[in-house]
Amino acid sequence: MWLNIAPEEAFESVLNTLIPAALEEDLDGGDVTTKAIVPPEATANARIMARAPGVVAGLVIAERVFRHLNPRIQIVFHKNDGDTVAANEVLCSLSGDAQTLLSGERVALNFLQRLSGIATRTRQFVKAVAGTGAVILDTRKTTPGWRLLEKWAVRLGGGQNHRMGLYDMVLIKENHIAIAGSITRAVQAVRAAYGEQFAVEVEVRNLTELEEALALNVDRILLDNMGVPQLRQAVERVNGRVPLEASGGVTLETVRDIAETGVQFISVGELTHSAPALDISMLIDVQQEQ
Repeated sequence: MWLNIAPEEAFESVLNTLIPAALEEDLDGGDVTTKAIVPPEATANARIMARAPGVVAGLVIAERVFRHLNPRIQIVFHKNDGDTVAANEVLCSLSGDAQTLLSGERVALNFLQRLSGIATRTRQFVKAVAGTGAVILDTRKTTPGWRLLEKWAVRLGGGQNHRMGLYDMVLIKENHIAIAGSITRAVQAVRAAYGEQFAVEVEVRNLTELEEALALNVDRILLDNMGVPQLRQAVERVNGRVPLEASGGVTLETVRDIAETGVQFISVGELTHSAPALDISMLIDVQQEQ
């Protein structure tokens, strides 16, 4: 279900924390409007629909939201997470206790809209670089507590994940280099501490720093905030000796030109920190008595 980006137990832990917290934040003991208007015995059918085209992500989480409130809620999926959907397509149908459907609606849609927006934006970037061989990566610029979910949505959109956190890969950045005194000293410190335990990536800002990093036999070099002409020069100098990643200020309008320089990876913070939510709504129909 989770595309193997982390142990399933990790996702279960995130959902077991986020869903109750989100419901408590919204309900705080009760839905006063629904309790006043909807009889406890009322049942209803509902449809969750995409109002705009995109890539859906989070249906399985929306289901968990409703069933956390009431395990007897029934749901039928018409689309699966990762599917491309058109405007006004029905994503799933729900039936059961009307109060539950109304009380869980906003929390379920918050998960669904946010994650579908990330998957949709990722798919746009992936399509923009199609045929170049460049891979679209996410970053750590994620919503606190939502990282595994948002990186899952990136995968559903066709992108790949950069490191999950500070713990699973070494990325030597500008501030590390400033403290260490040089790129060489920073890499030496990492090798002294960990040997070959972690993949090592080094961020460089210009071609001089690139030459220094090249001599250190690192696993990847990140070209930070370089323009397209400088990126082309970097690719030519490296000549395939080490994978290159372009990062910094990447937009949907510029990503194709960046990809055509020959870099192997392009990391895009926008995927998770600025992706617009996909417009999704729930329509409810009260079951009529016979």
